[in-house]
This record gives sequence, structure tokens and C-alpha cells, in this order.
Amino acid sequence: MLTHSQIWNAIDRLAARSDLTASGLAKKAGLDPTTFNKSKRITPEGRPRWPSTESVAKALAATNTKVDTFVSLITDGGKQAISSVPLIGFAEAGSSGYFDDAGFPVGKGWEKVSLPTITDEHAYALEVSGDSMKPAYREGDIIIVSPSAPVRKGDRVVVKTRKGEIMAKELKRKQAKSIELKSLNSEHRDRTLQMADVEWIARILWASQ
Repeated sequence: MLTHSQIWNAIDRLAARSDLTASGLAKKAGLDPTTFNKSKRITPEGRPRWPSTESVAKALAATNTKVDTFVSLITDGGKQAISSVPLIGFAEAGSSGYFDDAGFPVGKGWEKVSLPTITDEHAYALEVSGDSMKPAYREGDIIIVSPSAPVRKGDRVVVKTRKGEIMAKELKRKQAKSIELKSLNSEHRDRTLQMADVEWIARILWASQ
């Protein structure tokens, strides 16, 4: 269910995307400059006043914004969709110089790959090599990884150890001092790692299959 504050916050974010104030957005849309002002969002009787469908439609047209983008401003806190992310090979990811201490991509050597709608600006892609992750992922598949996303039991994750080993597994359990990882390939053993030996862990959001 949409709330009054969500809709108005989305209008404020729409204005900010175009470097406009709420009043500037209204004028650009051919509306009364006070249409989107904060003083107009509550009636004199103290009841919430909602923007009209017509005023929202005009604001979207004036800023050349699609309806689904406006919906994302409501549901995703105003994050803009990312259309491409950095890409390197899975085998290369274990080398130094590609990630900072938090597991965010840095440095040179990254290519670019297009992807479905993702809002994490720190997301990146890895190209699978070898058969160690079959049947979940095969050689040549692209997996999208988010170092910012929360990691929960059952998630598929990429883990890098402090020794430079990198692996894709399913998270079975995460405790304060250790994590248990289930192999995606039954021919490879499950792993239990001490958190002191883990450099970072990041969630797999999507894969091209």
C-alpha cells in the first residue's frame, strides 16, 4: 500500500534528478508553481492532500521520466538503476588490485557488461571459468555480485579469503567467528572458514544462464 509520504517523497526525488526544486518542477510541468510545495501537501483541516494523477503525469512528461522509473523512486529510495557494471574473469578476481578491503571493485583491468535493472552502484560482474560451479553456473556465465547487499542463509555468495582464494558457494550458516559454505557442485567439498581468514563476502544477485 502506498503512503502519502512515499508519493510526495518520490516527487521531491523526481525534482532533484532534474536539479529542480518542487516549485521548479511544477513550473517546468506547466502547473501552478505552488502545486508541489510542502504547504500544499496538507489541507487547512490537517488532512493529507495527494497530488493529482494529472499533475504527476505532467511532471513525468516534463522531465522525460518513465512511469516505471517513478515507481522506483517510490520503492527504491530514489536510487537510479545501473545499466552496466565492471566485469573481470572469476579466476582474475583472486589476484590483488581488483578490490578494496570492503570487497568493492577498484583499479584497472575491468571491462563493462550490461545487466538487468540493479540499483547497487558498487555491483560488479564476474565471468565464470571452469566447471567447479556446475550445474549452477557454467563456463562463460556472467554473475552479478553486490558487496553492499545483506547476506542471509541460503544466499549464493562469492567469498574471498585473505590468502587470495576466491569461491562461489551457498551460505549455510554465518556465525560471529566462522561461516559454513555449501558447494554448488556436489563433486567439490563444502567449506567452513574462520571469519578471521575471510577478506570479504558478497551476495550473488543475478546470473546470465
